[in-house]
Amino acid sequence: MKSIAIQEIKDIIANITDENDPIFVELAEDSRKGVQSLLKKWQREHQIREEKKQRFIHMSQYEIAARKEGFEWIAGIDEVGRGPLAGPVVSAAVILRPDQYIEGLDDSKKMSGKNRNKLYEQIKEEAVAIGIGVIYSDEIDQINIFEATKKSMLQAIKQLSQEPDLLLIDALHLNTPYTEQSIVKGDANSISIAAASIIAKVTRDRMMAEYDKQYPGYGFAQHMGYGTKAHLAAIDAFGACPIHRKSFEPIKSMK
Repeated sequence: MKSIAIQEIKDIIANITDENDPIFVELAEDSRKGVQSLLKKWQREHQIREEKKQRFIHMSQYEIAARKEGFEWIAGIDEVGRGPLAGPVVSAAVILRPDQYIEGLDDSKKMSGKNRNKLYEQIKEEAVAIGIGVIYSDEIDQINIFEATKKSMLQAIKQLSQEPDLLLIDALHLNTPYTEQSIVKGDANSISIAAASIIAKVTRDRMMAEYDKQYPGYGFAQHMGYGTKAHLAAIDAFGACPIHRKSFEPIKSMK
């Protein structure tokens, strides 16, 4: 292939999926630096893809085991927003297809905003069903954050267009008519819970970005309502706004 231009080889390599491909083996004999550079880049990217695939397989173990037991519609449940001083707690329930592969799926907290948004769109497009539950700050103040979290999860389950037969829940038990399995650090150990964590996180982040426009000066689009130094300084300067949780310190003491 020494007569083929580097740009053409770049296009050829893009379609290779296996290092043992005869074309790849032949290109390995090409002494041109440009070709060798392309091959090394392909190998690096291939390794990353393989690591992501193995990670996905590892995180699928709960779902694989459940399907062997006869469960078909497995819903992962997760929440975001238990700790912030402002804004709602948001939960998501997600049922993935048995054959669905989502490259790079992981705990939403470990991902960049760009990757979260990318996977959010993929999950929305490909999942069997998605449900979202939202409990706002005034109700959080009335029933406490723990009860609000459970209530948002129950809302999310009710919003599913496909009724589940198994719930995989991140570190909580819920009183539902379905079989439940609580998984510690579920968003890092179950693909269904990880998918739910992404849906919940992106949904809440977008809500907080809208609140930032409604209540400028607090920086909600940056810290998402968490008690950062900048947020606490804004509360000192402007006082609490309607989406602040009045039962949370230091806002509780300000009353």
